[in-house]
Amino acid sequence: MARIAGVDIPGNKQAWVSIQYIYGIGPTLSREVLARCNIEPTKKVDELSEEEINRLREVLDKEYTVEGELRREISLNIKRLIDIGCYRGLRHRRNLPVRGQRTRTNARTRRGPRKTVPGRGQKRGVGKK
Repeated sequence: MARIAGVDIPGNKQAWVSIQYIYGIGPTLSREVLARCNIEPTKKVDELSEEEINRLREVLDKEYTVEGELRREISLNIKRLIDIGCYRGLRHRRNLPVRGQRTRTNARTRRGPRKTVPGRGQKRGVGKK
């Protein structure tokens, strides 16, 4: 198991899949990084030499923002939006969808589990008029 950017990379998987365990690296970026390091994407991480792992570490450290640094940057961007009081910042502050999605239905992931309110719904024994 190799350790790159503070993350333990699984050794039994192909290199292009394994480096996606690092926050900020997806499928496209993983292939791009491996091509830049001259590493075969289908090669298992256990089969990589120490030199190849060091090249991978070097490229990720110098040229890409990943893991803690990226998380910090994103949280600072959100904090800035909240501080200036723009619409997106208000949506973040209230834990509502930010990108224009509807909230009348289908916002459960962002809003959390349902909170039942007393007095809502049909009352028993009261018929329609």
